[in-house]
Amino acid sequence: MHVVRIADLADERLSDYANLTDVALRRLSEPAGGLYIAESPKVIARALAAGHLPRSVLVIEKWLADLEPLLADYDVPVFVGEPELLESLTGFDLHRGALAAMHRPPLAAVGDILRDAHRVVVLEDIVDHTNVGAIFRSVAGLGADAVLVTPRCADPLYRRSVRVSMGTVLQVPWTRLADWPLGAQQLRDAGFHIAALALSPTAVSLDDFAANAPARVALVLGAEGDGLSRAALEAADTVVTIPMMHGVDSLNVASASAVALYALRSRPSAP
Repeated sequence: MHVVRIADLADERLSDYANLTDVALRRLSEPAGGLYIAESPKVIARALAAGHLPRSVLVIEKWLADLEPLLADYDVPVFVGEPELLESLTGFDLHRGALAAMHRPPLAAVGDILRDAHRVVVLEDIVDHTNVGAIFRSVAGLGADAVLVTPRCADPLYRRSVRVSMGTVLQVPWTRLADWPLGAQQLRDAGFHIAALALSPTAVSLDDFAANAPARVALVLGAEGDGLSRAALEAADTVVTIPMMHGVDSLNVASASAVALYALRSRPSAP
């Protein structure tokens, strides 16, 4: 690493960090540019541990010492500046101390993701980055093996998703399906029972489903508000619902993912 102390924002290498609060801009530019933003020393450490390579780092002076051991072996610029200057660049207060522009690793093939998995989660068109990040954290914490996201799902490596997940999007194997719901056939060919989490008069209770869960389950979660598409429900082997009380019909999708994954956390021994 080589430290670059900045007094103004004229350096073109700082453009990776400009106006990070513009969600639409970042969703379009980060994948095309082959980058994502890791926020905080903890998340940067997880990104490096996952084998991801930094292009540069932006850090407030008082946090530099925390990053030096992590970045000692990387030949990258580490831009150091005062909080007010960095806030004017990024558009928000860097209270977590540091950002890193990381090179995106290539996405794995769906077959490679599924090969050794028993519990996977499919995110259908979930556009809220906070929910995506929270679901990844549930996947990591409750023992699922992988996540598949549909073509229109929000980017798991968007800054907010990574931050809300506490960096677990950098640990959990994931990839993007080329098509959906046609991609359901890839799950079925790999031996997965497709369970759609949704409200339906014909749905099976999560309690009953979990009591006799198949060995390999793909749990499909739908978009905020509208829930799963009709095509996704038709592609499912079972529609599963979480029993609710006091007139509440459903949970937020991130909360529902945690409840369902907890219920399915024990892997059955039966083939």
